[in-house]
Amino acid sequence: MPRTLVLIAALNEEEGIGCTLAELRQVLRNPAFLIVDGRSTDRTIQIAKEFGAEILLQEGTGKGNAIAQAFRYLDGDIDYLVLIDADYTYPAEYLPQMTEILEENPEVGMVSGNRFNGHLHLGEMHNILYFGNRLIAFTHNLLNGIELRDPLSGLRVVRWESIRNWTPKSKGFDVEVELNHQVKRNGYEIVEIPIHYRTRLGQKKLRVKHGLTIFKRILAESFK
Repeated sequence: MPRTLVLIAALNEEEGIGCTLAELRQVLRNPAFLIVDGRSTDRTIQIAKEFGAEILLQEGTGKGNAIAQAFRYLDGDIDYLVLIDADYTYPAEYLPQMTEILEENPEVGMVSGNRFNGHLHLGEMHNILYFGNRLIAFTHNLLNGIELRDPLSGLRVVRWESIRNWTPKSKGFDVEVELNHQVKRNGYEIVEIPIHYRTRLGQKKLRVKHGLTIFKRILAESFK
């Protein structure tokens, strides 16, 4: 069986982390859970431990920083890395299909969920975030030449071989842009599949100001 690790960056996600891990356990075969926790002050860590998750206490701040710390910790003895948010917005039901695509297509390095496919209702994503995502997608595709409808998706299955030597430089929510480029630079294709998107459980972390950081990352990657 393929060895699959689920990596989640979390900060005060007690409302969503339990539902997220329970759903993951239902659809994946014996997944290992690694939670990088940004020193939550609620019950996030306690709930994650109840599901057998391994916990890393984050040394810095931000999603990109959490993923970079996880990569320094991992020994690479896995086949597929699942990236998913802790807030229950991304349905885990798509993960078997995403993994199957990787199993059947060795040239594909990552399968990513596309929220912008007719399933998404504006009530599930604040209007300004919706239009910000569309602007980022346009800029990402135009400058970087990577055609993705949803380049910031938080649901992905990545072939470990395609990112084995990756050292993330992103500190925050720009890490998805950097990941897209890492997979492509290593000669692998990226496939998107349509997914549903749910209203998050708990407090939203993404703010309009983070869009500037993401645009900077797009520019930085385009000149590499």
